[in-house]
Amino acid sequence: MSKKTFVYTGHENLEAMTEAINYNSYLIKLILQELPDKKTKKIKVLDFGAGSGTYADMLKEKGVEVDCLEPDKKLRTILSQKGYKVLNNVNDLKPESYDLIYALNVFEHIEDDHGNFAALTKTLTKNGIILIYVPAFQSLFSSMDKLVGHHRRYRKTRLRHMASNNNMTILKLHYCDPVGFAAALAFNATRNSTGIISAKSVKLYDTIVFPISTLLEPILKHILGKNVVLVAKNDAK
Repeated sequence: MSKKTFVYTGHENLEAMTEAINYNSYLIKLILQELPDKKTKKIKVLDFGAGSGTYADMLKEKGVEVDCLEPDKKLRTILSQKGYKVLNNVNDLKPESYDLIYALNVFEHIEDDHGNFAALTKTLTKNGIILIYVPAFQSLFSSMDKLVGHHRRYRKTRLRHMASNNNMTILKLHYCDPVGFAAALAFNATRNSTGIISAKSVKLYDTIVFPISTLLEPILKHILGKNVVLVAKNDAK
């Protein structure tokens, strides 16, 4: 993210997503699976686009310390009040300083996603891991995407190019939440022009539908899903 002032425009939806207990736990599991096993030194983790600290807070509860990069001034204040080390943008990062960087539903907000991905890879230690989780399929682009300032939704191809162009070894690349694909199509069919999702609908989907979706994911993950995840390793010598 550049030095250009960034203001997040989807606070209603951000707050609604705090009700997604199963979904958020799923994302935390993705991160924990990639934590390097380093018993001899402290692991350095960066939450890129940390928001109000939803995932940093959950990781802290599991004993994982996280630095937070967040361009939105109001959200940075919240993070600082929680005691996190907070950075404004990629220009504040030092080379080879993090063992794991994760960005959950962030890169779709960034106009120059390729440039920011390249900048982040330079801050990884040798064998460091980057995890990118973003909305999938441009055909699902809706009023909700417009509300929160999305530039695009992703296919595996774009993420594969981002990784290969920066000499990263791809460990995982697949779609997630296959039932969510159908749910997103249904949302588009309602022609909701506001793009706002209610906490009640998020909780309903999270409680009933998302657990079913995770069971179907191993079967459908290379075909479709509401989101797509990339996990790549820095093999630079």
